[in-house]
Amino acid sequence: MTNYMAWDIKSLLAGLTKGDFTAVELTQNALDNAEADKSKSLNAYSYVASDSALENAKQSDARRNSAGKSGDVGVLEGIPLAHKDLFAIRDMPTQAGSNILQGFRPPYTATVIEKLQQAGSITIGKLNQDEFAMGSANKNSCYGSVINPWQANGKNIAKDTPLIPGGSSGGTAASVAARLIPAATGTDTGGSIRQPAALTGTVGMKPTYGRCSRYGMVAFASSLDQASILGRSTWDVGLLLQIMCGHDARDMTSSRQDVPDFTALMGQSVKGMKIGVAQEYFPDNLDASIKENCLEAQDILRSAGAEIVPISLKMTEYALPAYYVIAPAEASANLARYDGVRYGHRTGQAVDSLDDMYQKTRGEGFGKEVKRRILIGTYVLSAGYYDAYFLQAQKVRRLIMDDFKQAFQQCDVIFAPTTPKAAEPIDTFGLDPVQAYLSDIFTVPASMAGLPALSLPSGLNQDALPLGVQLIGQAFDEPRLLQIASAFEAETKFNASPENWV
Repeated sequence: MTNYMAWDIKSLLAGLTKGDFTAVELTQNALDNAEADKSKSLNAYSYVASDSALENAKQSDARRNSAGKSGDVGVLEGIPLAHKDLFAIRDMPTQAGSNILQGFRPPYTATVIEKLQQAGSITIGKLNQDEFAMGSANKNSCYGSVINPWQANGKNIAKDTPLIPGGSSGGTAASVAARLIPAATGTDTGGSIRQPAALTGTVGMKPTYGRCSRYGMVAFASSLDQASILGRSTWDVGLLLQIMCGHDARDMTSSRQDVPDFTALMGQSVKGMKIGVAQEYFPDNLDASIKENCLEAQDILRSAGAEIVPISLKMTEYALPAYYVIAPAEASANLARYDGVRYGHRTGQAVDSLDDMYQKTRGEGFGKEVKRRILIGTYVLSAGYYDAYFLQAQKVRRLIMDDFKQAFQQCDVIFAPTTPKAAEPIDTFGLDPVQAYLSDIFTVPASMAGLPALSLPSGLNQDALPLGVQLIGQAFDEPRLLQIASAFEAETKFNASPENWV
């Protein structure tokens, strides 16, 4: 039986238009894959919407049939998609990977999901994630860990060792890499779409901060969170992101900038374009396979006609420490709303007071990593420490933004590694929280500056595990970023996939 979910969206749309298959067939294929996910223990899905998905697929086929030769249907008519559990979808469980939101079924749908559905896509279900998007391995989830579908070849890591898929959008990355679904939504606060994309051989992109509405997206760090997309080609990612973007009056941080055609420049020559490479992204202790892969990737860009130019981003080393002041501070404020009073989990223990109920509810509902970040955030916002930590971190953030602005006077996009290592064994990753935080060292700077960025698959290491390279664009310049990314994609023709899942 053909697994249509192994196709890219461009091919699926062509097949639907020609009548090679129906939306119902595609949806049933995706639902069967979701069931296979359970039996093969990737643990990518947290909820499967079987009944509503098939009903929506039938309606999609009816719209396509009634349109006839006019072809007047949604841009994504009949395409199955799955969504990170951080997005509210009306009447579907939305827990953000946390026990504190157990039983919550929102009466509304997140704007970005609404846009995708209005374009004709079929929602297959919700995808596993780190609790409240806090993590780099998808180990911090009330649903349990997500497993990367890729396996090492046994040279440095034993063949059957379960590996991390990255995080926090681990379910998103694993489901696309395993060909369970052609593309899926995720979020990126400090790298949560780019880092898992690199570890699973997929394409993950975050747009400029403000491009996508945050309405209906469970908040982690409000000045950093951005809806994102992960797929298997730059064209798919560009198309889906373009649909998701646009001003939303329900989100005060939503940009009023016009949304151009993100795919308009894809396929055009990049001859003469300048790709900036900052020495700060290539420290002496960088993993040898990552460094070698990046040098090869730069050669590929040169062969496509681009010019590699040296630049400097001196504030890079301060991005991660500043991020781990600002993000926990905002998280501590955002997560204060989960008190067991209005919705979600409430302790079943006997309580002596309202404060006691709060303490027991939050103690039971929040996981270890979330508690750690709430404590950090509360500390840096407390009297006597606000000026020393939070205010200083905000000043550093401004310097990081200025650093990027100056760099972009010399280049069109910036090239960097996505991650410092390939996928690591799930049992040992994160035993030291600080080391886990360092896995976002190359993705955090673009997030702090609010810039669009994406990760592209760029090869395999000695363990036959995927590696990724990162391109960072100027604010609101997604079309140019995708133009260069598509040129790289065309040159590399990366088509490797996890052996046991195609």
